[in-house]
Amino acid sequence: MKSKKVIVAGATGMLGSQIVKELLIQGAEVTAMVRASSDRSALIKMGVKNFVIGDMMDAPSLRQALSPKHGFDAIVASAAGYTRRKKGDSSKTDTIGYRNLVDATKEAGIPRFVLISILESDKAKSVPHFYNKYQIEKYLAEKKQPFIALRPGAFLDQTPDFIIDKITKGILPTFLTGTYGIIYTPQLAKYTAMAAVTLPDKELNTSIDVGWDRPVNEKILLAAFTSILKKDIQAKAVIPPFALKFILPVIAKFSENIHDMRQMIKWIDTGVYISTNPQRQKELFGELPTVEESIGQYCRDRKLI
Repeated sequence: MKSKKVIVAGATGMLGSQIVKELLIQGAEVTAMVRASSDRSALIKMGVKNFVIGDMMDAPSLRQALSPKHGFDAIVASAAGYTRRKKGDSSKTDTIGYRNLVDATKEAGIPRFVLISILESDKAKSVPHFYNKYQIEKYLAEKKQPFIALRPGAFLDQTPDFIIDKITKGILPTFLTGTYGIIYTPQLAKYTAMAAVTLPDKELNTSIDVGWDRPVNEKILLAAFTSILKKDIQAKAVIPPFALKFILPVIAKFSENIHDMRQMIKWIDTGVYISTNPQRQKELFGELPTVEESIGQYCRDRKLI
């Protein structure tokens, strides 16, 4: 069988690089779309041989990067503007940048666009960077660009990973107080690669919730880490309750990013950030990972056990 040609936007990021790894495992011919100034060394070491220069805020560069001459079978979009991890990133990447990418994909005739969206983003009007993902889902449909949108919940591992330094000291840092959907990045990367190369065309033009076998909260995570690590673990809020209630609202008035984060916390803590159709994930990707399996995988990957 001929290898699928897949281009990855956001390939140098934490999630993007893991998606590249999974695509290579699944036999895809991977092209990484990078900025001219991006460090390619980790991707080259991973085995990536093909690179194109493209910037989501530069529409002409995207038309060149996605040119039909490359013969791409799919594009995976995992770039994130909200997190602003790299120089040149901004929240506009999540709006203007993604629209530019969809337009260039449609113009190039690439038959599949895999979008990393956000769980229940269509209900999150109060959270800008969540709702922006839903707007791109809508834009893909409006442009009649065939797509699969994966909707993960919260990430167990963040960038930087704020769990690893604390958990070795017996502390589980917690960021949210409610119950929410969650996923571990390597799991999402595997599903993304499958969406790009193995899911049949009949599954196109849909949004799919992805996560663990059940939602989590502080108590569930604490019990899992305690069981896996076999030692007493204490939970500690990353943002103390006093700061969350009194200080964050003040800072949010002067910072778009902090305002977005505050709205996200408030919205998630209402209990709506939960998959409404886990059966769909099971049908397409197999058995849902359990909380205990996922925490165990995280601990092994971090050499905690």
